Amino acid sequence: MFFRNDFQEPPPDTDQAPPEKTGAARFFEILQGECGNLIKINLFFLLTCLPLITIPPAVRALNQVVRSMVVDQSVHGFSDYWSAFRQHAGQAYASFFLVAAPLLLSGYGAWFYLRYAGENPLLFLPFMFCSTVFLVTLLASTYLYGILSTGTDFRSSLRLSLTLGVGRPLRALLAAVFCYGLILAAVLAFPLSLIYLLLIGFSLPCLLGHFFTRTVIRQYCGNSRPT
Repeated sequence: MFFRNDFQEPPPDTDQAPPEKTGAARFFEILQGECGNLIKINLFFLLTCLPLITIPPAVRALNQVVRSMVVDQSVHGFSDYWSAFRQHAGQAYASFFLVAAPLLLSGYGAWFYLRYAGENPLLFLPFMFCSTVFLVTLLASTYLYGILSTGTDFRSSLRLSLTLGVGRPLRALLAAVFCYGLILAAVLAFPLSLIYLLLIGFSLPCLLGHFFTRTVIRQYCGNSRPT
């Protein structure tokens, strides 16, 4: 008994943290914990978009704060949003332009050439080119803001987002459908969607987009964010 009491193996550690939830359970856990912040950030985003010229830094700030929620970093509402809005203005305009311009130009080009491709089959070639540019830009954009939020420099973020958009398209496609799709649907349903747009119409789709890309970005960049 003496030796058995002294050398008996200790009981298993019961203080270990439970494994992190994944999938829908993890998403609703984030949503429940950050519901108040999502509403606040959505209102801040709308207010800072009102001058229109400030839309790029507002988009950058929204993405950075929402990504912090997804990777379980503490969020302090307006202070974090305003800090990101002020500190990354130059980067925000560059990233916004490099996403918006190719999407608009290639989207219009694809629509234009498709209209006349029936009369001239050769126009299918520029249509395919414009469609490819549109799709690659769309997929890469779902990674770009998340990568920028890790503190990666702009050129590396741009290059990596293009690589992941082409190389890891499934997560990017899900992010694009739920993020851009929900926003587009709400805008088209206006004014019926007014309350939704005011409260979580932009922050919730943004959360979904970052949720789908979080594991890929963590694999290549980690969870860090700029200070």
